Amino acid sequence: MTALEHPARADGPAQPTARIPFPLVDEVSRHCVQEEEPETVHIEVHLPGPLDRDRLAAAFVEALRRHPRVLMREAPGPWYRRRYEWELTAEPDVEVVSFPPAGPNALRDARTRALTSAPSLSLSPPVRLEVVADAGRAEGSEATDAVGLAPAHRQTHTPRTGGAKGTVLFLTINHTALDGPACLRVLATAAELYGGRDNSPAAPPVRPPEPPQPPADTPSNWSPPARVAPGTPEPSPGNGLLVTELPLPHRPKGSPYTVNDQLMVATALTITHWNREHGARPRPLRITMPVDDRPRDATMPIGNGTRLVEVPFSVEELDAQALADMPSLLRRTAARTRALKAQPRPQLGRGAALLTAPVTPVAWRAGLTRGLRRAAASWTSTTLLSNIGRIPYALDFGEEAGRAQAVWFSAPARMPRGLTVTTASTAGRLHLALRWSRALLGHGDGAHVRDLFEHYLHTTETGT
Repeated sequence: MTALEHPARADGPAQPTARIPFPLVDEVSRHCVQEEEPETVHIEVHLPGPLDRDRLAAAFVEALRRHPRVLMREAPGPWYRRRYEWELTAEPDVEVVSFPPAGPNALRDARTRALTSAPSLSLSPPVRLEVVADAGRAEGSEATDAVGLAPAHRQTHTPRTGGAKGTVLFLTINHTALDGPACLRVLATAAELYGGRDNSPAAPPVRPPEPPQPPADTPSNWSPPARVAPGTPEPSPGNGLLVTELPLPHRPKGSPYTVNDQLMVATALTITHWNREHGARPRPLRITMPVDDRPRDATMPIGNGTRLVEVPFSVEELDAQALADMPSLLRRTAARTRALKAQPRPQLGRGAALLTAPVTPVAWRAGLTRGLRRAAASWTSTTLLSNIGRIPYALDFGEEAGRAQAVWFSAPARMPRGLTVTTASTAGRLHLALRWSRALLGHGDGAHVRDLFEHYLHTTETGT
């Protein structure tokens, strides 16, 4: 839908507000909303220079208008309705852009808000942008109970001349309505409107065509996967977060695996090590991986557009022998991820499609969905690895503010998974966010998981 097709902008007499039934992913997420662990996606963009408040607010609101599918709110309806519906609006219902006061804890506080306070579904749009000015990236170097940045020895930031500080943009998204890549597209449009520079997506990396492959040797899924072993849970509900910057893992030219496969192996080995340290019985792992086939240009469909696949690992593949034959583990993982990406599959699987069929009142389906979610908890995948990959947009806000130097994402980490790993790369660096449920891990646990991940990511560089 383009801006010209938006019904709220039609010329002539006032038109009824357009409504769109909730897609499958939105409905399932809406059924399972929990106030104590909001389903938010957090995007954190670091710019080297300052931004003009009025110009930025105007540019972001105009970007919303150019992607009108973002301008929506949940429409009210009777209990017996068959579907939830989104109601499209011509303008935001609320001030979308805010400028919290600068201070020594401004970054920490903004991250905390991104985890604890989801934008309302009843007000358009279900997204907010907070702008933290005068925010040097070193400000976040001290970890807090809620969120923190990795110690400074992991950072290789270029010093700014004259002691100038930059700006950090915090985009918080209600995941019931939208996902991270869609909102990053909106932010790229805002950058282009603000800075007047081209923010078209870079061409994806060109890979040679692959010959047809036989079916991947995949472990069976007929047993409940491993859970992340509890560490030191915290009494307060919600999520914790650590973000860190690492070198991109090296892989030899012509390798049959990708950086995504290295991240997948590092995640599997990290959880195996963590569980072994905490006395958990070895079990197969299944790691959920979002797959996004949407274009990144202005035609990108806005909403929740990824489909989820599960990458399995057997116990034997992740024991000490795995480290001795890392190239084989990487090749097997690559074969599985390629096969899973190539298979057509509904976003949440065929069972979810049946569950959301509008044959009964949506309130009845909500209760059934929540009950099935609790019953299937032991079959839920071990964790989620969401690799955004190389950020395709320059996110260039002009000469004064500059281009993005770092971009972090984090995905919700509700139980029973309780831990998500989200990665993206900007300017040749890997930006890692670990997010966990406080019912599972404490802040010290998160720091240890980060250290394990860094170690095992490095071990994936040894294969050829």
